[in-house]
Amino acid sequence: MKRMISLALFVLVALAPAAYAAQHCTAATVKGNYGFTFSGFAQDANGSNVPFYGTGVTTNDGEGNGVATINASLNGNFITFPWIGTYVVNPDCTGTATSTNGQANFSLVIVRGGAEYMSVSTNPGLTFTVDFKKID
Repeated sequence: MKRMISLALFVLVALAPAAYAAQHCTAATVKGNYGFTFSGFAQDANGSNVPFYGTGVTTNDGEGNGVATINASLNGNFITFPWIGTYVVNPDCTGTATSTNGQANFSLVIVRGGAEYMSVSTNPGLTFTVDFKKID
């Protein structure tokens, strides 16, 4: 019995790196339309941290360019605005997104073969997370 458990454990450990290595991402992994939600905090005009949350749709061209329309609430005030930027995807399915105006930049990770990706704002004063889900 111990031998069978040891063999099973060996097989699982041996196959785990191969399964992980099989996941290889590029900018094309997140090509298409994604719906998203986000929540967290942003600084208002007075420099105070206030609630910031919303939804939107983004379109990624598969070559590192993205555009989004964002519907948000900043401390209870509704706003709609565009996001235009670029993204870089690493082979390990991590990456970054940078807005063309520098107002919202992100660190991201791609999961489920590109069906979803998650990100966190990397700008000082912006502490929010975003969850993107592929629109079929």
